[in-house]
Amino acid sequence: MLSYLRGTPAMLIQPIRLLRGYSRAALRADLIAGASVGVVLLPQSLSFSLLAGLPPTMGLYAAIMASVIGALWGSSSHLHSGPTNTASILTLSVLLPIAVPGSPTFIAAAGLIAVMAGIIRLLMGLARLGVLVNFVSDSVAVGFTAGAGILIMSNQIEPMLSLKLQSTSSILDTLRFTTLQIGQTHVPSLLLGLGTINLLLLLPRLQRKLPAVLVSVVSGGAISWGLGMESLGVKVLGELPHGLPPLAALPVLNIGMIGQLANGALALAIIGLVEAVAIARAVAGHSRQRLDSNQEFVGQGLANIAAGLFTGYPCSGSFNRSALSYQSGAQTGLGNAFSGVFVLTSMFVLAPLIGHLPRPVLAGTLVVTAYSMIDHQAMARIWRGARGDTVIMLITLAATLALPLQFAVLIGVLMSLGYYLLKTSAPRVQVVLPDAGFRHWAYQPDKPGCPQLAVVDLLGDLYFGAANHVEDSLYDMLMNCPQQRFLMLRMHSVQQCDISGIRALENILRICRDRGGGMFLVRVREPVVQVMRSIGFIHLLGGDHFLSEDEAVGNLFHHVLDPAICIYECEQRAFRECQDLPKRMLASGTITPEGRGPLPPVPELAARDLWARLRGADPPLVVDVREPREYRQGHIPEALLIPLPNILGGPDGLPHNRAIILVCRSGRRSVRAAAHLVAQGFMNISILKGGMHAWEAASLLEAVEV
Repeated sequence: MLSYLRGTPAMLIQPIRLLRGYSRAALRADLIAGASVGVVLLPQSLSFSLLAGLPPTMGLYAAIMASVIGALWGSSSHLHSGPTNTASILTLSVLLPIAVPGSPTFIAAAGLIAVMAGIIRLLMGLARLGVLVNFVSDSVAVGFTAGAGILIMSNQIEPMLSLKLQSTSSILDTLRFTTLQIGQTHVPSLLLGLGTINLLLLLPRLQRKLPAVLVSVVSGGAISWGLGMESLGVKVLGELPHGLPPLAALPVLNIGMIGQLANGALALAIIGLVEAVAIARAVAGHSRQRLDSNQEFVGQGLANIAAGLFTGYPCSGSFNRSALSYQSGAQTGLGNAFSGVFVLTSMFVLAPLIGHLPRPVLAGTLVVTAYSMIDHQAMARIWRGARGDTVIMLITLAATLALPLQFAVLIGVLMSLGYYLLKTSAPRVQVVLPDAGFRHWAYQPDKPGCPQLAVVDLLGDLYFGAANHVEDSLYDMLMNCPQQRFLMLRMHSVQQCDISGIRALENILRICRDRGGGMFLVRVREPVVQVMRSIGFIHLLGGDHFLSEDEAVGNLFHHVLDPAICIYECEQRAFRECQDLPKRMLASGTITPEGRGPLPPVPELAARDLWARLRGADPPLVVDVREPREYRQGHIPEALLIPLPNILGGPDGLPHNRAIILVCRSGRRSVRAAAHLVAQGFMNISILKGGMHAWEAASLLEAVEV
């Protein structure tokens, strides 16, 4: 919390960081971009305010305040804030149940809800909730960008052809109405628009340093004026209002109205943020700029607060103006701020000139800008990539064309979130084996594994959404290999674990223990260890069951796995430790029925006690049941070598009236031999506890070369 509070002042002084080290070259580029965007911002602010049921002056005031404040306090160099189609429609839909459009109450409520939505956005930014936009995936951004570009181009049909189309949000209806009225196309307007498009496409090829958009707009206006095209019916922007944005008298003490607007303000805040950041990310995909979502939240919040306080209405990020800002060469956010200054200046100085700018010229400019933002290469890469990303891109594109913009963005976000949950809820759970060089673990489904030990990679988090999938996968693996009693889980990819994940591990542990085996964990990350410790799973599993990966298999091979199965039943050599192990297959193929489950209890004798008895008056007979090769590497003095297969085949010559001590490497083969001898009538049978490992640990080993 303290770190959040300490970071708050830095977020509020963003303009200082923006102006620090500002260069003259950037100033020139930003001025040109600001003028280019301002030319488009003027007519849009007027038309969008009418769409919201508000006076045109409110659109201009909102454009001035939001573009300046949003640019200064935002993080994107190109995201343009101001009146938008989405914000206008949402404002109208929220305010309609409260007042009549255009009435004083309606106008006051529009300013108040802008301030309320701005405060929500500001608080979300200061609370570092920018992480929420991480769910706007690249597939959503690319699909949304392509769809918005197509929509922008379709929306320019009316001014380009000078038709009177019915207002509709459907591109299919726009095309249908255009087809019905195509015979009424105004040829001078069409020629002026097409000429602007051709000039915009030609100028970058001739001279890339020229501000193509501004030159095209000025040229189109000059041609229209020189040829008298306005008298021929070419539509122009028209007269602009005059005056500075006045401070609004908002009903901030009207608790009843605030309560009525609360839900709508929250919807405006969230949808506007998602839309604005999606646009910023889409443009950043071209500019390669790194964005700070929290700072963008702050910028959007302050922009709306300023717009509401100075007789404006709710604003958001505009895709076409942001794309135009980038295409016009803006270097910093001041380019968008200059667009607001341009609108303000135009209301006083350039009003007569700007009022005569042809609308087909502006339409041609937006057509080229919109088309350039359809990233064909990115779409092709996504198409060749994962199927899920392709589906998200296509559905977002279709939703952008068929639905209101705010719903298209939300659908894309929800699909990204659903796709993420789908992938994380089904992490890969796969059995791995050493590669040919025994240096790395690899998924090798066609290679037979160890009959005793399954080594499994958990490639994903163990949270509530994935716990059942992981448990079911491990359960199926164990059921398919009923002879496997031991399980080693490699958990380096498990970043998070909750109580549901622990429960899944407990259930698998119970299955392993019911088989007489156990479960071991390697490469468990510290956050997961902390959860296991706090819940008590470490105590249940046992601290010695957390192994170092470099020594895990060796530890299990020498101290846990049954060497009798390794030598006499298993033809595989799965691990490095298996390579030097003698292999002697029994005629029956198995050691005894007991070999598949818990071994029977047999009296044990410690290494020092056996040493003492061997020095006593009546020493026992020591029978080494290992293989000759193991015996030659070191054995107990005077021990009789009878490998386990020989004992199982019939221990001829062993005395029934003498104490017999059975010895093997770790004790497990001795237990098998003891069980067989007891069944044959031998009564005085014991085994060396811990086998030759214990004998060597007690410094009693005496190597004998044979």
